[in-house]
Amino acid sequence: MNHPVAAIPRRDPRRPWVSGPGGIKRIVLGEERGSRDAQQPGHGPSGKPLRSAGPFGQRILVVGHAERGQPDEALIEALAAAAVLAGPDTEVLAALIGLDDEVSLAELGVDRVLALPDPGYAPQALLAWLDAVWKQERPTQALFPDRGDDADLGRRFACRQGLRAVTDVLEIAADGVRRRLSSADFALHDSAPVLLLARGVADARLPFVGLGLRGDSPVSVNAAERVRDLGSQSSPASALPLEEADLILSAGNGVADVPSFLELARTMGAAVGASRVAVDDGRFTRDKQVGATGKTVQASAYIALGISGAVQHLQGIKSCRHVIAVNLDAAAPIVKRADLTIVEDCAAFIAALQALVAAARQEKQS
Repeated sequence: MNHPVAAIPRRDPRRPWVSGPGGIKRIVLGEERGSRDAQQPGHGPSGKPLRSAGPFGQRILVVGHAERGQPDEALIEALAAAAVLAGPDTEVLAALIGLDDEVSLAELGVDRVLALPDPGYAPQALLAWLDAVWKQERPTQALFPDRGDDADLGRRFACRQGLRAVTDVLEIAADGVRRRLSSADFALHDSAPVLLLARGVADARLPFVGLGLRGDSPVSVNAAERVRDLGSQSSPASALPLEEADLILSAGNGVADVPSFLELARTMGAAVGASRVAVDDGRFTRDKQVGATGKTVQASAYIALGISGAVQHLQGIKSCRHVIAVNLDAAAPIVKRADLTIVEDCAAFIAALQALVAAARQEKQS
């Protein structure tokens, strides 16, 4: 007689894990922080082996803009694609605009970084700098994320250099590259010196690390711009979509005094977000909901007041650079995601922070 075999729950061993009681690894659904590999001797900070120590006879160049000083997901995938393509004698070189000085890209497979402070909208100056990089480094291929400013720069660069380019590349294979057509079909092309990569072209979870060195960037060349950058004007945080907000103050079930919360957001110049519980309760409109069933945000700072941290909410804030949690429950799931946790009543925290911000502004004005 055959007995049914109980289903065995499976966990992706590459998911981040946290150490529980007794040193037992726990994989928490929705958790994006934690360790990915056991700490073992190796070259990289996570124990991963070094892809290649050189010497390098050739190189692949990756060009892109850093968002708020950090590489975003599109740029990370482009860097990973270059690392996968590179052979033992091929260096992965990243020429990045606006990258913070302290950021290391070894975990992304990068061997050397050339950084340029962000000049704003200055296409001619960027092309002149990139031309100097191309002549100095002589790479075999240049990869650009096919989105936003990077897509524009990649197309301009290919035209300026007279190089063949393939856009919207979804797959790089031995027989060429596959790109997306306007329909659901795909087309196979020969590879080209310039590739503009679509999202999903590579898995950023690399099994190795790069050297992560900083190189000397070519001196930027003054170039006559055909357009004049008039700068930017700040708009009220309340007028920004949550997806574009850099600072978000978000409320959960632990926020009872909504007017005081909104006043603090106004004083700080922060956009307003909310958990699903707070939205379903009628305290906030549906467009303020953050999470897998609401808005996915990528703010530099996300302050969560009275939010326990359901899986769906953690998915919505996984791309935020810094998360600050204010909660009476020190064991709430959001604490594991937070970079800083304040165990305090939300009403007391709001009053104290409001007073501090007001005092700082008054001191600055006097």
